[in-house]
Amino acid sequence: MGRVFTGIVEEMGRLRHRDGGRFVFEASQVREGLTLGESVAHNGCCLTVVELGDGWYGVDVVEESLRRTNLGELRTGDLVNLERPVRLADRLGGHLVQGHVDGVGEVLHAAPDLWVTLPSELARFVVEKGSIAVDGCSLTVVEAGDDRFSVAVIPHTGEVTTLGRRGVGDHVNLEVDLVAKYIERLLAARVGEGGAPGSEGSANGRREQGADTMTAEEGS
Repeated sequence: MGRVFTGIVEEMGRLRHRDGGRFVFEASQVREGLTLGESVAHNGCCLTVVELGDGWYGVDVVEESLRRTNLGELRTGDLVNLERPVRLADRLGGHLVQGHVDGVGEVLHAAPDLWVTLPSELARFVVEKGSIAVDGCSLTVVEAGDDRFSVAVIPHTGEVTTLGRRGVGDHVNLEVDLVAKYIERLLAARVGEGGAPGSEGSANGRREQGADTMTAEEGS
């Protein structure tokens, strides 16, 4: 699985400057004890530290990450949500987050009742009372539709993360629940093997259900 986060933002950092794909962020809590090669989630996107200074650090953001996240929209002085990977001894305060952004949504209604557009390819992973990471923040889905969802942002979360500053039209990074993605993959593999739930996934199993269930190949 690699590095894992919890979606509990440690602090808001600030973009100091950007030179092409090199982003330099100012931070205090996250910067403390940071070493080269470590990972930090930025608005939910996992990036590797490649440069260190007094109160700041640098990361390289590849073109794919710029294309698939909202990091390319950052300007000098903008705030970002920061989180270091979870340690084995830490409490899991949110949910398992990989730091791999699945898509970008657009804010339809600002916090505390935050509504965000939902890319169609992610809709099947988002359910009422399920988990989702928005700009790296672990949140519980209140309502889920085919093209949008809502989450409740409590005052504390609004104050200590960027979500309290997001307005209509802003873009946010989305990472859907890891468990939901694994479940879909397992079910897809089962169907690909001819094993619909409750069947043995074999030609014998299909024949036991009657000749009408023959595949096109068997009936040709």
